Parts: sequence; structure tokens; C-alpha cells
Amino acid sequence: MRTNFPHIRLRWHRVGSATAVTAALVLAGFGTAVHADATTSSKVTWAATPCATPKKTGELACNSLRVTGGTTAFQKARGITPKAANAATPSGYGPSDLQSAYGLTAAAAANGSGETIAIVDAYNDPNAEADLAKYRSYYGLPACTSASGCFKKVGQTGSTTSLPTSDAGWSEEISLDLDMVSAIAPKAKILLVEAKSATMANLGKAVNEAVTLGAKFVSNSYGGSESSSDTSYDSSYFNHPGVAITVSAGDDGYGAQYPAASKYVTSVGGTALSTSSNSRGWTESVWKTSSTEGTGSGCSSYDAKPSWQTDTGCTKRMISDVSAVADPATGVSVYDSYGVTAGWYTFGGTSASSPIIAAVYALAGTPGSSDYPAQYPYTHTSSLNDVTSGNNGSCSTSYFCTATSGYDGPTGWGTPNGVSAFTG
Repeated sequence: MRTNFPHIRLRWHRVGSATAVTAALVLAGFGTAVHADATTSSKVTWAATPCATPKKTGELACNSLRVTGGTTAFQKARGITPKAANAATPSGYGPSDLQSAYGLTAAAAANGSGETIAIVDAYNDPNAEADLAKYRSYYGLPACTSASGCFKKVGQTGSTTSLPTSDAGWSEEISLDLDMVSAIAPKAKILLVEAKSATMANLGKAVNEAVTLGAKFVSNSYGGSESSSDTSYDSSYFNHPGVAITVSAGDDGYGAQYPAASKYVTSVGGTALSTSSNSRGWTESVWKTSSTEGTGSGCSSYDAKPSWQTDTGCTKRMISDVSAVADPATGVSVYDSYGVTAGWYTFGGTSASSPIIAAVYALAGTPGSSDYPAQYPYTHTSSLNDVTSGNNGSCSTSYFCTATSGYDGPTGWGTPNGVSAFTG
């Protein structure tokens, strides 16, 4: 197995037009990043969630960050003054915002019934169902409980009683994932599969279990460095025709991660999402905080290029395919209570993007039984919002790290504009 321990990084960010800069030491996943968002004129601070630092050698990292202060894009747009770190009230985008931004309001109201979206994460969140109920109740979404059969939580063997050790960091990740699925596809069923640890072997077994239990949509918000073992992981865990498997592209800026590099999955990049006076009402750019923080992208060193991917600069698998909001400064609202003050938090990272896209696939309908749904957006590129500004670092081949008209690494073909790009 690969090792994915983040190194110590000293991040420098300019705040607004000030000449001073703020340094934030990020050690073993703890620390604060500072971001000056053009829509807020006020710094937003955040820190990587604890699961972004693997517990042991060989474990993978979650791809989420939690806002710790400042005024988010959501608050600025609505004239809301409480600080983003105030857990008493939401400070990030909610379901109506996300549905509006991605042209999903009608589909979310009408579609998704009978579909099961699986969330695969590591360790146990003992408060998952209760926290999910808080989120859905607050936003007026239909209840989704284990008693009704809408929500189910199992371990990687499918047991509802033999669950992994509880973990506060991964519980934050689980809350984020469950809430994003709820925001986009409130009528769908949710299956939470908890791996006993964050190794690729255990997370992969959880993916297989999700498919065994009938999920046609499986979201994975974790990743790590590529390795020569990845092609064997592809065949063991991700080769599931007829199932839309989404994977977050990573939060470390330019560079390829696995399993986002798997040729069988939809790799999901991240954007900054802000309201706009344009006809859409929203605008997006590549999410980048610094050269070491932002959406992942890149050309895989190991995975073969799928037949439907036709960019010519990368002879192997190119990340990403599509994208959705990930910038913490334009982040999403989440309710979480395990290991933290119970309440509302704003999250970012490509951990938000992956479940959003999985839920869009669910709104679009069950994939064809022999299809690899990762190819769907490639045949419906005009049904996506093309993201054409921003970059996630430096690279020798421009589109690997820089947004452009049409396909690019950081945002793929773009973000959802309705469900048409996610059908066969």
C-alpha cells in the first residue's frame, strides 16, 4: 500500500489588496489557510479536517476542509453578518443554492425516487443518521431514516451491527457527504458503507459491498498518491459496469491522485462558486488557494486512458472529467455533532464535489447495465457549464492545470447544467 502522509507546508496567502501576508503552518493536517474571495472582500479561514491526515502508513486521506472564520460567499450574498465559525446558523450554500447553481431545481423535485446513492468512507460516525435528520429538517427536505428504509448504514461486510471504530474526523467527512447527496437528490435513498480503516483494500471492499447491496451510484471522497498497484485496484474494486462511481480529485493542487485516476470512475474536480449578474446567476472558476491547496488534476502515471477520453497531451488517464463547488470560501453548509460542538459548519474540498456529482447521476436515472457512466459527460459536453478561468498550479502542458474553453484538467468538461450530461 502507498503512504500518504502530508509533509509540513508553510502556506502564504495575500489577503485582499493588503501588502502583508499571513503565514499558516499546516502540520499533520492541522492549521489554518486564509483565502481572500473576490465576492466577500473579507478573509475566510479554514483548516483541513482531521481525516485529511492519515492515521497510519498506507491509509488514504479524506478531501475536506472546514471553515473556521470570516464571511463566506453565501453570507456576503445575503447580507448575513455572523461569522462563518458560528455553529448556531448555516454559513454555507444550502440545497436551493446548489440546485439553482447547477440547473437542478426541477429535477431534484421530480427525480431520484427508487435510486440508491452510496457513500463510502472510513470508520464510523455514530451520529450519522441523527445529523442527517437535522440537515434535512432545517432545509425542508423529506425525512430519510433507517425506519422508513431510506437510510441505511453498514460496515464493509454489509453488517448493520458490526461497525468500525468511531472517528470524529471521518464523521465530519461523512456528514459532508450525506448532506451533499441530500441537497441534490432529496428523494433518493442513501446507503452509508463504512470501511474499517482508510486503506485502499478496506475502502475498496466497501465500494464492492455498496454495489452488492444495489447502489447504482457510489461516491468516494478520499485519495492518495498514485502507485504501481493502482491498475490491480482498478480491477478489484472499481470495475463495475452499470454503476456511476465518483471520486474526488484531491485538495493538494496540481497533481494526480488515486482512485480519481481510475479509468472506471468519474473523477471530480473543484471550483469556486459565486453568485453573478449573468443569465445563469452564478459564475465559477478553478478552485485554488495556493500552489499546494486547490483542486487536483493531472495525467496519471499508471492508469490507461479510457476510450472516451480524447485529449492529446496525456497518453494515459487524465484527471478530471467534470467538477463542482469545492472552494471553502464559497463552501457548503453541513450539520455535524460528533466530536465537535453540535451545529452548522461550512465545508469545502473536492469531498463536496464528489457526492454532488454522484447525486446528479442519480437524478439522471439508472445507468445502462453495461455502461461506464464516466463516459456520459463526454458525449453531452454542451450540457455542462464550461469553466474557463483559473488554474491549480504550474504545469508544462497548459490544460493539465489551467482552465480553458472546452476540456481541461482542473474542471474537466465543466459543471452540471441540468442532468442531460449524466445520461447515456
